[in-house]
Amino acid sequence: MSGPPPGCPAHGTGSGGLRRLYGPDAQDLAGLYEKLRAEHGAVAPVLLHDDVPIWMVLGHGENLHMISNPSVYTRDSRIWTPLLDGTAGADHPLMPLITWQPICSHAEGDEHQRLRGAVMGAMSTINSRDLRRHINHWTQELVNHFCHRGTADLVSQFAEHLPMAVLCEILGMPEEYDDRMVQATRDLLKGTETAIASNEYVMSVLMRLTVRRRAEPAEDFTSHLINHPAGLTDEEVGQHLRVVLLAAYEATANLLANVLRVVLTDPGFRAQLNGGQMTVPQAVEQSLWNEPPFSNVLGYFAKQDTELGGQRIRKGDGLLLGMAAGNVDPHVRPDLKANMMGNRSHLAFGGGPHECPGQDIGRAIADVGVDALLKRLPDVRLAVDEDDLTWTASISSRHLAELPVVFAPASPQDVMERPGVSEVPRPRPDWDLSDPSLEAAPVPRPTIDLPEPPAADPAADPGHRLGAWQRFVRWWRGY
Repeated sequence: MSGPPPGCPAHGTGSGGLRRLYGPDAQDLAGLYEKLRAEHGAVAPVLLHDDVPIWMVLGHGENLHMISNPSVYTRDSRIWTPLLDGTAGADHPLMPLITWQPICSHAEGDEHQRLRGAVMGAMSTINSRDLRRHINHWTQELVNHFCHRGTADLVSQFAEHLPMAVLCEILGMPEEYDDRMVQATRDLLKGTETAIASNEYVMSVLMRLTVRRRAEPAEDFTSHLINHPAGLTDEEVGQHLRVVLLAAYEATANLLANVLRVVLTDPGFRAQLNGGQMTVPQAVEQSLWNEPPFSNVLGYFAKQDTELGGQRIRKGDGLLLGMAAGNVDPHVRPDLKANMMGNRSHLAFGGGPHECPGQDIGRAIADVGVDALLKRLPDVRLAVDEDDLTWTASISSRHLAELPVVFAPASPQDVMERPGVSEVPRPRPDWDLSDPSLEAAPVPRPTIDLPEPPAADPAADPGHRLGAWQRFVRWWRGY
Protein backbone atom coordinates (compact mmCIF):
# COMPACT_ATOMS: atom_id res chain seq x y z
CA MET A 1 0.00 0.00 0.00
CA SER A 2 1.29 3.41 -0.92
CA GLY A 3 1.26 6.23 1.64
CA PRO A 4 3.25 9.09 3.13
CA PRO A 5 7.00 8.54 2.93
CA PRO A 6 8.94 7.63 6.09
CA GLY A 7 9.82 10.70 8.12
CA CYS A 8 6.86 12.82 6.99
CA PRO A 9 5.90 15.44 9.59
CA ALA A 10 2.73 13.68 10.70
CA HIS A 11 2.00 13.37 14.38
CA GLY A 12 0.87 10.19 16.15
CA THR A 13 2.16 8.01 13.35
CA GLY A 14 3.38 4.45 13.09
CA SER A 15 5.12 2.40 10.44
CA GLY A 16 5.73 4.33 7.23
CA GLY A 17 4.52 7.56 8.82
CA LEU A 18 0.88 6.42 8.71
CA ARG A 19 -1.62 7.52 11.32
CA ARG A 20 -2.99 4.89 13.71
CA LEU A 21 -6.71 4.29 14.22
CA TYR A 22 -6.03 2.83 17.66
CA GLY A 23 -4.10 3.66 20.81
CA PRO A 24 -3.52 6.96 22.65
CA ASP A 25 -3.23 9.02 19.48
CA ALA A 26 -6.69 7.93 18.28
CA GLN A 27 -8.81 9.00 21.25
CA ASP A 28 -10.53 11.64 19.11
CA LEU A 29 -11.36 9.67 15.98
CA ALA A 30 -13.65 12.39 14.59
CA GLY A 31 -10.78 14.86 14.78
CA LEU A 32 -8.43 12.29 13.28
CA TYR A 33 -10.73 11.79 10.30
CA GLU A 34 -10.56 15.51 9.54
CA LYS A 35 -6.77 15.50 9.79
CA LEU A 36 -6.68 12.59 7.36
CA ARG A 37 -9.10 14.39 5.02
CA ALA A 38 -6.89 17.47 5.04
CA GLU A 39 -3.73 15.43 4.42
CA HIS A 40 -4.93 12.90 1.87
CA GLY A 41 -8.39 13.82 0.60
CA ALA A 42 -11.29 11.39 0.34
CA VAL A 43 -9.23 8.21 0.84
CA ALA A 44 -6.35 7.95 3.32
CA PRO A 45 -3.79 5.25 4.20
CA VAL A 46 -3.93 4.34 7.91
CA LEU A 47 -2.95 1.62 10.37
CA LEU A 48 -5.16 -0.84 12.24
CA HIS A 49 -4.19 -2.56 15.48
CA ASP A 50 -0.67 -4.05 15.38
CA ASP A 51 0.13 -1.51 12.62
CA VAL A 52 -1.67 -3.45 9.91
CA PRO A 53 -2.16 -1.15 6.86
CA ILE A 54 -5.59 -0.38 5.44
CA TRP A 55 -7.33 2.42 3.54
CA MET A 56 -9.78 4.73 5.33
CA VAL A 57 -12.56 5.91 2.99
CA LEU A 58 -13.62 9.38 4.16
CA GLY A 59 -15.66 10.76 1.26
CA HIS A 60 -19.43 10.24 1.04
CA GLY A 61 -19.35 9.65 -2.72
CA GLU A 62 -16.28 7.42 -2.51
CA ASN A 63 -17.94 5.25 0.14
CA LEU A 64 -21.05 4.90 -2.01
CA HIS A 65 -18.94 4.01 -5.04
CA MET A 66 -17.11 1.30 -3.09
CA ILE A 67 -20.15 -0.38 -1.59
CA SER A 68 -22.10 -0.23 -4.87
CA ASN A 69 -19.47 -1.92 -7.07
CA PRO A 70 -19.20 -5.60 -6.11
CA SER A 71 -17.29 -6.32 -9.31
CA VAL A 72 -14.36 -4.28 -7.94
CA TYR A 73 -14.73 -4.53 -4.14
CA THR A 74 -15.68 -7.58 -2.11
CA ARG A 75 -16.27 -8.33 1.57
CA ASP A 76 -14.42 -11.64 1.25
CA SER A 77 -11.35 -11.07 3.42
CA ARG A 78 -9.61 -14.18 2.12
CA ILE A 79 -7.98 -12.04 -0.57
CA TRP A 80 -6.67 -9.46 1.94
CA THR A 81 -2.90 -9.16 1.55
CA PRO A 82 -2.06 -8.73 5.29
CA LEU A 83 -3.98 -11.93 5.99
CA LEU A 84 -2.17 -13.82 3.24
CA ASP A 85 1.31 -12.65 4.21
CA GLY A 86 0.77 -13.06 7.96
CA THR A 87 0.85 -9.37 8.86
CA ALA A 88 -2.62 -9.82 10.38
CA GLY A 89 -2.51 -13.08 12.33
CA ALA A 90 -5.29 -15.21 13.78
CA ASP A 91 -4.82 -13.51 17.17
CA HIS A 92 -5.38 -10.00 15.78
CA PRO A 93 -8.02 -8.33 18.04
CA LEU A 94 -10.18 -7.39 15.05
CA MET A 95 -10.28 -10.90 13.58
CA PRO A 96 -13.86 -11.51 14.83
CA LEU A 97 -14.94 -8.68 12.52
CA ILE A 98 -12.63 -9.42 9.59
CA THR A 99 -12.35 -13.20 9.25
CA TRP A 100 -14.38 -14.66 6.40
CA GLN A 101 -17.49 -16.50 7.56
CA PRO A 102 -20.23 -18.44 5.75
CA ILE A 103 -22.63 -15.50 5.84
CA CYS A 104 -24.48 -13.50 3.22
CA SER A 105 -22.45 -10.34 3.79
CA HIS A 106 -19.25 -12.17 2.84
CA ALA A 107 -20.63 -14.23 -0.05
CA GLU A 108 -21.01 -13.44 -3.74
CA GLY A 109 -22.98 -14.71 -6.72
CA ASP A 110 -25.41 -17.61 -6.32
CA GLU A 111 -24.21 -18.34 -2.78
CA HIS A 112 -24.85 -14.72 -1.83
CA GLN A 113 -28.41 -14.94 -3.12
CA ARG A 114 -29.06 -18.28 -1.39
CA LEU A 115 -27.98 -16.97 2.01
CA ARG A 116 -29.63 -13.57 1.66
CA GLY A 117 -32.83 -15.25 0.54
CA ALA A 118 -32.91 -17.23 3.77
CA VAL A 119 -32.30 -14.13 5.92
CA MET A 120 -34.93 -12.11 4.08
CA GLY A 121 -37.40 -14.97 4.32
CA ALA A 122 -36.92 -15.21 8.08
CA MET A 123 -37.15 -11.41 8.41
CA SER A 124 -40.50 -11.45 6.63
CA THR A 125 -41.96 -13.64 9.39
CA ILE A 126 -41.37 -11.04 12.12
CA ASN A 127 -44.82 -9.95 13.25
CA SER A 128 -44.98 -6.17 13.66
CA ARG A 129 -47.57 -6.49 16.43
CA ASP A 130 -45.35 -8.85 18.39
CA LEU A 131 -42.35 -6.62 17.79
CA ARG A 132 -44.13 -3.53 19.10
CA ARG A 133 -45.45 -5.53 22.05
CA HIS A 134 -41.94 -6.70 22.96
CA ILE A 135 -40.55 -3.17 22.72
CA ASN A 136 -43.31 -1.71 24.86
CA HIS A 137 -43.12 -4.51 27.42
CA TRP A 138 -39.37 -4.23 27.90
CA THR A 139 -39.44 -0.42 27.98
CA GLN A 140 -41.92 -0.56 30.84
CA GLU A 141 -39.96 -3.35 32.55
CA LEU A 142 -36.67 -1.44 32.39
CA VAL A 143 -38.19 1.88 33.47
CA ASN A 144 -39.82 0.09 36.41
CA HIS A 145 -36.36 -0.73 37.74
CA PHE A 146 -35.49 2.94 38.32
CA CYS A 147 -38.62 5.13 38.02
CA HIS A 148 -39.23 5.21 41.80
CA ARG A 149 -35.72 6.55 42.48
CA GLY A 150 -36.01 9.77 40.52
CA THR A 151 -32.57 9.24 39.00
CA ALA A 152 -31.06 6.91 36.42
CA ASP A 153 -28.32 6.39 33.86
CA LEU A 154 -30.14 5.98 30.55
CA VAL A 155 -27.14 4.30 28.93
CA SER A 156 -26.38 1.43 31.31
CA GLN A 157 -29.95 1.06 32.55
CA PHE A 158 -31.89 1.53 29.32
CA ALA A 159 -30.11 1.98 25.98
CA GLU A 160 -27.75 -0.98 26.48
CA HIS A 161 -30.52 -3.32 27.61
CA LEU A 162 -33.68 -2.61 25.58
CA PRO A 163 -32.24 -3.78 22.21
CA MET A 164 -30.81 -6.99 23.67
CA ALA A 165 -34.05 -7.85 25.48
CA VAL A 166 -36.10 -7.36 22.29
CA LEU A 167 -33.63 -9.21 20.06
CA CYS A 168 -33.51 -12.19 22.40
CA GLU A 169 -37.31 -12.34 22.10
CA ILE A 170 -37.17 -12.15 18.29
CA LEU A 171 -34.47 -14.80 17.97
CA GLY A 172 -36.31 -17.12 20.36
CA MET A 173 -33.98 -17.07 23.38
CA PRO A 174 -35.49 -14.71 25.99
CA GLU A 175 -33.82 -16.76 28.73
CA GLU A 176 -30.39 -15.72 27.43
CA TYR A 177 -31.02 -12.01 28.01
CA ASP A 178 -28.76 -10.93 30.86
CA ASP A 179 -25.95 -8.53 31.61
CA ARG A 180 -23.28 -10.96 30.43
CA MET A 181 -24.86 -11.21 26.97
CA VAL A 182 -25.04 -7.43 26.78
CA GLN A 183 -21.41 -6.91 27.76
CA ALA A 184 -20.00 -9.73 25.60
CA THR A 185 -21.79 -8.41 22.53
CA ARG A 186 -20.43 -4.91 23.12
CA ASP A 187 -16.93 -6.16 23.87
CA LEU A 188 -16.41 -8.24 20.74
CA LEU A 189 -16.92 -5.14 18.57
CA LYS A 190 -14.23 -3.09 20.32
CA GLY A 191 -11.03 -4.89 19.31
CA THR A 192 -10.02 -5.39 22.96
CA GLU A 193 -7.83 -8.18 24.35
CA THR A 194 -10.98 -10.02 25.38
CA ALA A 195 -12.84 -9.60 22.07
CA ILE A 196 -12.07 -13.11 20.83
CA ALA A 197 -13.27 -14.70 24.10
CA SER A 198 -16.43 -12.57 24.01
CA ASN A 199 -17.10 -13.66 20.45
CA GLU A 200 -16.73 -17.31 21.48
CA TYR A 201 -19.27 -16.82 24.28
CA VAL A 202 -21.84 -15.19 21.99
CA MET A 203 -21.38 -17.90 19.36
CA SER A 204 -21.78 -20.65 21.97
CA VAL A 205 -25.14 -19.17 22.98
CA LEU A 206 -26.29 -18.90 19.35
CA MET A 207 -25.14 -22.41 18.43
CA ARG A 208 -27.00 -23.87 21.41
CA LEU A 209 -30.09 -22.05 20.22
CA THR A 210 -29.60 -23.41 16.70
CA VAL A 211 -29.35 -27.01 17.90
CA ARG A 212 -32.38 -26.58 20.16
CA ARG A 213 -34.54 -25.05 17.44
CA ARG A 214 -33.44 -27.65 14.89
CA ALA A 215 -34.90 -30.28 17.23
CA GLU A 216 -37.84 -28.23 18.52
CA PRO A 217 -39.00 -25.54 16.03
CA ALA A 218 -41.03 -22.58 17.30
CA GLU A 219 -42.53 -19.41 15.88
CA ASP A 220 -39.34 -17.33 16.00
CA PHE A 221 -36.71 -15.94 13.65
CA THR A 222 -34.27 -18.78 14.30
CA SER A 223 -36.76 -21.53 13.48
CA HIS A 224 -37.80 -19.82 10.26
CA LEU A 225 -34.16 -19.36 9.27
CA ILE A 226 -33.50 -23.07 9.89
CA ASN A 227 -36.58 -24.20 7.98
CA HIS A 228 -36.07 -21.94 4.96
CA PRO A 229 -35.86 -23.88 1.65
CA ALA A 230 -32.27 -22.61 1.23
CA GLY A 231 -31.30 -25.38 3.64
CA LEU A 232 -28.73 -23.59 5.82
CA THR A 233 -26.35 -25.72 7.86
CA ASP A 234 -26.14 -25.26 11.62
CA GLU A 235 -22.92 -23.28 11.17
CA GLU A 236 -24.54 -21.01 8.60
CA VAL A 237 -27.57 -20.48 10.85
CA GLY A 238 -25.41 -19.62 13.86
CA GLN A 239 -23.27 -17.17 11.91
CA HIS A 240 -26.31 -15.40 10.48
CA LEU A 241 -27.87 -15.12 13.91
CA ARG A 242 -24.63 -13.43 14.96
CA VAL A 243 -24.87 -10.98 12.05
CA VAL A 244 -28.44 -10.02 12.94
CA LEU A 245 -27.66 -9.76 16.65
CA LEU A 246 -24.54 -7.61 16.24
CA ALA A 247 -25.93 -5.32 13.54
CA ALA A 248 -29.26 -4.68 15.23
CA TYR A 249 -28.01 -4.58 18.83
CA GLU A 250 -24.96 -2.32 18.58
CA ALA A 251 -26.63 0.04 16.13
CA THR A 252 -29.76 0.36 18.25
CA ALA A 253 -28.00 0.73 21.60
CA ASN A 254 -25.94 3.61 20.24
CA LEU A 255 -28.92 5.10 18.40
CA LEU A 256 -31.08 5.10 21.54
CA ALA A 257 -28.38 6.82 23.59
CA ASN A 258 -27.69 9.40 20.88
CA VAL A 259 -31.35 10.33 20.35
CA LEU A 260 -31.98 10.64 24.08
CA ARG A 261 -28.87 12.78 24.50
CA VAL A 262 -30.03 15.24 21.85
CA VAL A 263 -33.54 15.36 23.31
CA LEU A 264 -32.08 16.17 26.74
CA THR A 265 -29.45 18.69 25.63
CA ASP A 266 -31.07 20.56 22.73
CA PRO A 267 -34.13 22.59 23.90
CA GLY A 268 -35.16 23.30 20.32
CA PHE A 269 -35.05 19.63 19.42
CA ARG A 270 -37.25 18.66 22.35
CA ALA A 271 -39.61 21.55 21.72
CA GLN A 272 -40.14 20.34 18.17
CA LEU A 273 -40.98 16.88 19.48
CA ASN A 274 -43.37 18.22 22.11
CA GLY A 275 -44.96 20.63 19.66
CA GLY A 276 -45.49 18.09 16.93
CA GLN A 277 -43.16 19.74 14.41
CA MET A 278 -40.95 16.63 14.57
CA THR A 279 -41.82 12.98 15.13
CA VAL A 280 -39.61 10.49 16.95
CA PRO A 281 -38.78 8.70 13.66
CA GLN A 282 -37.63 12.01 12.19
CA ALA A 283 -35.50 12.64 15.25
CA VAL A 284 -33.99 9.19 14.77
CA GLU A 285 -33.05 9.98 11.15
CA GLN A 286 -31.41 13.26 12.16
CA SER A 287 -29.37 11.35 14.73
CA LEU A 288 -28.32 8.81 12.09
CA TRP A 289 -26.67 11.68 10.19
CA ASN A 290 -24.97 13.28 13.18
CA GLU A 291 -23.97 10.19 15.17
CA PRO A 292 -24.18 7.01 13.05
CA PRO A 293 -24.34 3.95 15.34
CA PHE A 294 -21.34 2.42 13.56
CA SER A 295 -18.38 4.67 12.78
CA ASN A 296 -16.70 2.21 10.40
CA VAL A 297 -17.27 -1.24 8.97
CA LEU A 298 -14.41 -3.68 8.43
CA GLY A 299 -13.92 -4.23 5.69
CA TYR A 300 -14.01 -4.17 1.90
CA PHE A 301 -11.23 -5.64 -0.23
CA ALA A 302 -10.05 -4.75 -3.75
CA LYS A 303 -10.47 -7.58 -6.26
CA GLN A 304 -8.23 -5.82 -8.77
CA ASP A 305 -5.96 -2.81 -9.10
CA THR A 306 -8.11 0.30 -9.20
CA GLU A 307 -8.33 3.97 -8.21
CA LEU A 308 -10.50 5.56 -5.54
CA GLY A 309 -10.48 9.15 -4.36
CA GLY A 310 -7.22 9.85 -6.19
CA GLN A 311 -5.43 6.94 -4.50
CA ARG A 312 -4.00 3.90 -6.24
CA ILE A 313 -5.64 0.84 -4.67
CA ARG A 314 -3.88 -2.46 -5.31
CA LYS A 315 -5.48 -5.88 -5.58
CA GLY A 316 -5.73 -7.35 -2.07
CA ASP A 317 -5.80 -3.99 -0.27
CA GLY A 318 -8.36 -3.56 2.50
CA LEU A 319 -10.65 -0.56 2.90
CA LEU A 320 -12.80 0.72 5.76
CA LEU A 321 -16.36 1.84 5.05
CA GLY A 322 -16.25 5.22 6.81
CA MET A 323 -19.81 5.97 7.88
CA ALA A 324 -19.05 8.68 10.43
CA ALA A 325 -16.51 10.42 8.21
CA GLY A 326 -18.68 10.14 5.11
CA ASN A 327 -21.70 11.62 6.87
CA VAL A 328 -19.77 14.85 7.58
CA ASP A 329 -18.10 15.08 4.17
CA PRO A 330 -18.15 18.83 3.37
CA HIS A 331 -19.13 18.01 -0.20
CA VAL A 332 -22.54 16.78 1.01
CA ARG A 333 -22.82 18.68 4.33
CA PRO A 334 -21.10 22.06 4.07
CA ASP A 335 -23.18 23.20 7.07
CA LEU A 336 -23.20 20.54 9.78
CA LYS A 337 -25.91 22.42 11.69
CA ALA A 338 -28.36 22.21 8.81
CA ASN A 339 -31.52 20.18 9.42
CA MET A 340 -31.32 16.86 7.55
CA MET A 341 -34.91 15.74 8.18
CA GLY A 342 -36.32 13.97 5.13
CA ASN A 343 -32.86 13.20 3.75
CA ARG A 344 -32.14 9.48 4.13
CA SER A 345 -28.94 9.37 2.08
CA HIS A 346 -26.74 8.95 5.16
CA LEU A 347 -24.32 6.02 5.39
CA ALA A 348 -25.48 4.86 8.83
CA PHE A 349 -26.68 1.49 7.53
CA GLY A 350 -24.26 1.11 4.65
CA GLY A 351 -25.73 0.46 1.23
CA GLY A 352 -25.41 -1.58 -1.92
CA PRO A 353 -25.64 -5.39 -1.81
CA HIS A 354 -24.59 -5.51 1.84
CA GLU A 355 -26.86 -2.87 3.33
CA CYS A 356 -27.63 -3.65 6.98
CA PRO A 357 -30.46 -6.22 7.14
CA GLY A 358 -31.50 -5.33 10.69
CA GLN A 359 -31.97 -1.60 10.23
CA ASP A 360 -35.77 -1.61 10.45
CA ILE A 361 -35.73 -3.60 13.67
CA GLY A 362 -33.31 -1.02 15.07
CA ARG A 363 -35.44 1.87 13.87
CA ALA A 364 -38.55 0.31 15.41
CA ILE A 365 -36.87 -0.16 18.80
CA ALA A 366 -35.63 3.42 18.76
CA ASP A 367 -38.93 4.89 17.54
CA VAL A 368 -41.17 3.09 20.02
CA GLY A 369 -38.69 2.90 22.91
CA VAL A 370 -37.82 6.61 22.98
CA ASP A 371 -41.46 7.64 22.68
CA ALA A 372 -42.49 5.25 25.48
CA LEU A 373 -39.70 6.40 27.78
CA LEU A 374 -40.58 10.08 27.35
CA LYS A 375 -44.22 9.33 28.09
CA ARG A 376 -43.28 7.53 31.31
CA LEU A 377 -40.83 10.26 32.39
CA PRO A 378 -42.18 13.49 30.85
CA ASP A 379 -40.07 15.74 33.08
CA VAL A 380 -36.78 13.86 32.63
CA ARG A 381 -33.75 16.16 32.39
CA LEU A 382 -29.99 15.85 32.32
CA ALA A 383 -28.40 15.65 35.78
CA VAL A 384 -25.02 17.07 34.71
CA ASP A 385 -23.73 19.74 32.36
CA GLU A 386 -23.64 18.63 28.75
CA ASP A 387 -19.89 19.28 28.66
CA ASP A 388 -19.42 16.71 31.43
CA LEU A 389 -20.73 13.83 29.29
CA THR A 390 -18.03 11.37 28.24
CA TRP A 391 -17.64 8.94 25.37
CA THR A 392 -15.81 5.71 24.70
CA ALA A 393 -14.63 5.20 21.16
CA SER A 394 -13.42 2.20 19.20
CA ILE A 395 -12.72 1.77 15.54
CA SER A 396 -16.27 0.42 15.12
CA SER A 397 -18.33 2.93 17.06
CA ARG A 398 -18.46 5.95 19.35
CA HIS A 399 -20.47 5.16 22.46
CA LEU A 400 -21.89 7.52 25.07
CA ALA A 401 -20.44 6.32 28.39
CA GLU A 402 -23.38 7.42 30.53
CA LEU A 403 -26.40 9.68 30.44
CA PRO A 404 -27.36 10.59 34.04
CA VAL A 405 -30.84 12.03 34.42
CA VAL A 406 -33.23 13.17 37.14
CA PHE A 407 -37.03 13.23 37.15
CA ALA A 408 -39.97 13.19 39.54
CA PRO A 409 -40.14 9.72 41.15
CA ALA A 410 -43.02 7.64 39.84
CA SER A 411 -44.62 4.35 40.75
CA PRO A 412 -43.78 1.26 38.68
CA GLN A 413 -46.31 0.39 35.99
CA ASP A 414 -48.02 -2.98 35.76
CA VAL A 415 -46.33 -4.41 32.68
CA MET A 416 -49.12 -6.96 32.28
CA GLU A 417 -51.46 -4.12 31.38
CA ARG A 418 -51.49 -2.30 28.08
CA PRO A 419 -48.50 0.11 28.18
CA GLY A 420 -49.42 3.74 28.68
CA VAL A 421 -47.80 4.88 25.46
CA SER A 422 -49.28 7.18 22.86
CA GLU A 423 -49.51 6.29 19.22
CA VAL A 424 -46.15 6.40 17.45
CA PRO A 425 -46.35 8.33 14.15
CA ARG A 426 -46.53 6.08 11.12
CA PRO A 427 -43.00 6.10 9.63
CA ARG A 428 -43.54 3.43 6.98
CA PRO A 429 -46.74 2.49 5.14
CA ASP A 430 -46.32 -1.31 5.22
CA TRP A 431 -44.69 -1.92 8.61
CA ASP A 432 -46.96 -0.14 11.07
CA LEU A 433 -45.58 -0.21 14.58
CA SER A 434 -47.93 2.46 15.85
CA ASP A 435 -51.45 1.06 15.46
CA PRO A 436 -53.19 2.20 18.67
CA SER A 437 -55.55 -0.78 18.42
CA LEU A 438 -52.73 -3.23 19.09
CA GLU A 439 -53.18 -4.86 22.46
CA ALA A 440 -50.17 -5.83 24.54
CA ALA A 441 -50.46 -9.31 25.98
CA PRO A 442 -46.99 -10.03 27.28
CA VAL A 443 -46.22 -13.18 29.16
CA PRO A 444 -43.97 -13.11 32.23
CA ARG A 445 -40.35 -12.48 31.24
CA PRO A 446 -37.08 -13.06 33.06
CA THR A 447 -35.86 -9.99 34.87
CA ILE A 448 -32.35 -8.89 35.76
CA ASP A 449 -30.81 -6.67 38.38
CA LEU A 450 -29.71 -3.52 36.63
CA PRO A 451 -26.79 -1.50 37.98
CA GLU A 452 -27.48 1.26 40.45
CA PRO A 453 -27.29 4.70 38.82
CA PRO A 454 -24.54 7.11 39.78
CA ALA A 455 -25.42 9.63 42.45
CA ALA A 456 -26.98 12.71 40.88
CA ASP A 457 -27.82 16.17 42.07
CA PRO A 458 -31.62 16.47 41.80
CA ALA A 459 -31.27 20.23 41.60
CA ALA A 460 -29.03 20.18 38.53
CA ASP A 461 -30.36 21.99 35.43
CA PRO A 462 -30.83 20.02 32.83
CA GLY A 463 -42.03 12.79 1.61
CA HIS A 464 -42.75 9.51 0.29
CA ARG A 465 -40.44 6.60 0.80
CA LEU A 466 -40.36 2.86 0.32
CA GLY A 467 -41.68 0.63 3.07
CA ALA A 468 -39.50 -1.66 5.13
CA TRP A 469 -40.11 -4.84 3.20
CA GLN A 470 -39.84 -3.05 -0.13
CA ARG A 471 -36.41 -1.88 1.01
CA PHE A 472 -35.55 -5.44 1.97
CA VAL A 473 -36.46 -6.56 -1.57
CA ARG A 474 -34.17 -3.85 -2.97
CA TRP A 475 -31.49 -4.88 -0.46
CA TRP A 476 -31.86 -8.51 -1.61
CA ARG A 477 -31.52 -7.58 -5.28
CA GLY A 478 -28.42 -5.50 -4.62
CA TYR A 479 -29.81 -2.03 -5.32
